[in-house]
Amino acid sequence: MKSQDELGVSVPANKPLVVRTIKKVTKEQREYALKKTEYSMFSFPADLIYVDFLSDSGSGAMTDFQWAALFHGDESYARNKGYYVLLEAVRDTFERGDNPKKSINLILSGETNVKKLMDELYITSYEGGFVNGGIHQLTRPNGFIVPQGRCAEHLLFSTVATILKKKNKDITNYIPNNGHFDTTEANIVANGIQAVNLFSENLMDDFPFDEMDSRNPFKGNMDIKKLENLIQDKGVESIPLIYVTITNNTAAGQPVSMKNIKEVNKIAEKYDIPLFFDACRFSENANFIKEFEDGYNDRSIQSIIQEMFSYVDGFTISFKKDGLANIGGGLFFRDKGLFHKKFSVGEDIGIALKEKQILTFGNDSYGGMSGRDIMALAAGLYEIVKELYLNERKTQVREFAKKLAQNGIPVILPAGGHAVYLNMDKFFEGTDMKIDDFGGVGFTIELLKHYGIRAVELGPFAFEWDKKTPEQQKGILNLVRFAMPRNVYNASHIDYAVAAITELYQNKDKIPKVKISRGAELRLRHFQTGLQPIYKN
Repeated sequence: MKSQDELGVSVPANKPLVVRTIKKVTKEQREYALKKTEYSMFSFPADLIYVDFLSDSGSGAMTDFQWAALFHGDESYARNKGYYVLLEAVRDTFERGDNPKKSINLILSGETNVKKLMDELYITSYEGGFVNGGIHQLTRPNGFIVPQGRCAEHLLFSTVATILKKKNKDITNYIPNNGHFDTTEANIVANGIQAVNLFSENLMDDFPFDEMDSRNPFKGNMDIKKLENLIQDKGVESIPLIYVTITNNTAAGQPVSMKNIKEVNKIAEKYDIPLFFDACRFSENANFIKEFEDGYNDRSIQSIIQEMFSYVDGFTISFKKDGLANIGGGLFFRDKGLFHKKFSVGEDIGIALKEKQILTFGNDSYGGMSGRDIMALAAGLYEIVKELYLNERKTQVREFAKKLAQNGIPVILPAGGHAVYLNMDKFFEGTDMKIDDFGGVGFTIELLKHYGIRAVELGPFAFEWDKKTPEQQKGILNLVRFAMPRNVYNASHIDYAVAAITELYQNKDKIPKVKISRGAELRLRHFQTGLQPIYKN
């Protein structure tokens, strides 16, 4: 008799105990709502949608462990108990590997021994890692809680830009990345720095859908040769940071190999440049490394994460991603590391960041978050490293991509960890759709109007192709993303989406071109501009 692992299907990862009934909405009602909201995916009421693939950011279902933790939330203004639990959870997740302390259990178990609580949680000192503790988090702060990832990016880049101007205001600075996501790029550019995408050369290569379970080319990698050339061409003094996004959301959610992380680390060390992660989907990236990279199959997810983060000097993160929590973000950097050394000019960089954090988001121990959310987030850090959850989510996304590919839909393969991406250049082959016609946006409008399914264009519209130089345009892909919220959808939702996407693909000549009717010059315009589809007569 076959074992459970030999059956050819994935083992169930959860049992939903709460459901939400979907409202029956007609096409005419959705079309009316689209007109009233200027055809914006971000302005359309979520309650009128059947399946929402707009984002997995904060839109997943929390586990029972997270709900239990939420009830232990402490809304004290200063030094709520969740603050200490969260800092310990961050240390466990990114530094301790297979040896976590799990101090959260002291709170969830109702520990009443005050000395134990003081010695193991409240009055402890840590230094040398990503999150100092006790007096060291006061004198050399290096861990900053904020509501979401873009807040961490704003905190980092606005502070760094001020220091760079003091150093040499006449130099143009560049931050290379294997793929800047929209808010990352916007925060960089808003502070007078140039964002450069160095995608892997094999990113758009064809890949057989029936080989997704057996191999992965790690298409999310950074192009090492282009990175070295950029540093030599622009000069080391023009590169304040190197960024690696794991997984590479802009590049179709593709994973980054440990080998590539090590190679980028070597270049960063060679030129004495701080290396940071955009770490939003770190556990999914670790899961890909475990499954497909030689030497890691027998390693735990926790130990792989520990190794990944040993190669970087700091990271920004949206805790809303990776199926982790409903809200939260953070900025962390290594105590007395290269970033601290390079940017502590006149005053400690951590002190400067903390002042801005308090000014912008609130006291450092809540950072604009509620105590309840902090506890749920801390619990979530222990949930998302579980292999059963990671494998179930990854399998669901693969099945979605496989079914689309079997129907001839041009999907980026292999599938990434959190979303399925359509290649809109190939989608519109044989039509008169040009890149500045924003066909990907037209597709999302028709998908929502006819079938009540929301997705998002991540291409020339979102990344402002028409506002970029010819050189910058080379760093823009033409994609539509279907992000999978954690523990929310099942096979029926996916099958419905596949059928709807296939129907649109077969009638792609009827998909409208789109014009920007309001706000073309706005930053992050896909969140707020008005649109107008142009239908053929």
